[in-house]
Amino acid sequence: MTDTPGTTDAPSSATHRVQIEYCTQCRWLPRAAWLAQELLTTFETELTELALKPGTGGVFVVRVNDEVVWDRREQGFPEPTAVKRLVRDRVAPGKPLGHSEKPAP
Repeated sequence: MTDTPGTTDAPSSATHRVQIEYCTQCRWLPRAAWLAQELLTTFETELTELALKPGTGGVFVVRVNDEVVWDRREQGFPEPTAVKRLVRDRVAPGKPLGHSEKPAP
């Protein structure tokens, strides 16, 4: 956190936790770790924790503060941009996502 006047990217006092639960039987750890890296890079000042949770039975679920935002069983495998938008809407509304998101006309 910086004390530079005019900056608004100081983290809030809220804690934001993301959990990615993945199936160990399906060997989805690399996919979960890649998505975790994408989220940590994009939200490095907004997230207070990102956890990878081993599971079984074909699970691949992304939670933000215990709220399911993506479930593979209902929505298929996510594109990183889709998950970034969902996470952004909960932890940093209005934050631009850079090149992965087209600006509004």
